Amino acid sequence: MKIVQINTTCGIGSTGKISVDISRLLTGKGIENYVIYSSRSDGYGMGISCCGDGYQKLQALKSRIRGNYGFNSVRATKKIIAALDKIGPDIVHLHNIHGHDCNLELLFTYFREKKTKLVWTFHDCWAFTGYCPHFTMVRCDKWQTRCAGCPQKQEYSWFVDRSGSLFDKKKALLQGLDLTIVTPSRWLAELVERSFLKEHLVKIIHNGIDLAVFKPTVGKFREKYAIEPDKKIVLGVAFGWDAGKGLDVFVRLADTLPESYQIVLVGTTEKVEAQLPQNVISIRHTQDQQELAEIYTEADVFVNPTREENYPTVNMEAVACGTPVLTFRTGGSPEMLDETCGSVVACDDIAAMEREITRICDCQPFSKEQCLEKAKGFDKTERFKEYLELYERINASGAEGN
Repeated sequence: MKIVQINTTCGIGSTGKISVDISRLLTGKGIENYVIYSSRSDGYGMGISCCGDGYQKLQALKSRIRGNYGFNSVRATKKIIAALDKIGPDIVHLHNIHGHDCNLELLFTYFREKKTKLVWTFHDCWAFTGYCPHFTMVRCDKWQTRCAGCPQKQEYSWFVDRSGSLFDKKKALLQGLDLTIVTPSRWLAELVERSFLKEHLVKIIHNGIDLAVFKPTVGKFREKYAIEPDKKIVLGVAFGWDAGKGLDVFVRLADTLPESYQIVLVGTTEKVEAQLPQNVISIRHTQDQQELAEIYTEADVFVNPTREENYPTVNMEAVACGTPVLTFRTGGSPEMLDETCGSVVACDDIAAMEREITRICDCQPFSKEQCLEKAKGFDKTERFKEYLELYERINASGAEGN
């Protein structure tokens, strides 16, 4: 059995790390496999690049001008096809392919002609919309019938709204394939089952984390940032802070929480820092994952006010370090939490979030031991074994569910 994964990155970012983790699991089982990616890699040996940074930026510019997101990048797609022809995989596993490095028409026409067995892990909603990976914040449900008049059009096209025609193209290209769809969350699985992809089997495989790294880790975080021992640390971690990640929520909380609370945000930039009150500690980068584990461990509560989310890794990382999580009820963010390790409040109810922060910190309803017990189910090795089982079934039967 030969497996090829295709993703925008290789070993970098959440989906790049997932693809490499799966690849290493396969390699450990003696299964030949490769990761085809575009331009960003951590140097993983089984990675095959199909383009570079400059090419991607040019294709992104073309997409904005032409309004045809997902249907440029001809040269890169031909390189992907050439690599597939050379390898001759039994199964192709797609992850994120909307990094301006893939032409859907060329690629899926090839898959149809070759009768390729496909697995596609959806890390967002892009596959079944005209343009967008997320639509929760704009409260759009056009994807259930036909995208048109896209309320987020300016994010993807400067001049013309082609969301309707792109929706039609995707629908036509993705029908009748030998395709199994995987979603990390129940929330996303339910959306797929209401989309034009409902004819395909949808399997839920949760993402996982490295429990050898994310575990209670003693460090000198308070000392380094001169945080008083009796202050309660309210932590937020994101990479790409904006309204979707709830940056404005932390700005509000910084004004309303008592002085005995210290907000710490990780993953900020100079632009983000300009929006933060002076009483928020901003950390742009951590040295490594161990340092991040130290920060999670020192926090009294991890707050994730995300408004658009699939299955956030940061929630799992916090719980695995013994820290309870508080999140908005949005997307798949609440799914890895239960009454032993965290709380959920209604999306955008900042007052309820503030009350719950103080309850968690003052009453301590979630123990470290309970969090660590819950985290045992987050082991990435166990989670990604489910992909191996899926590959084996598909390879043996022709398609999952047949």
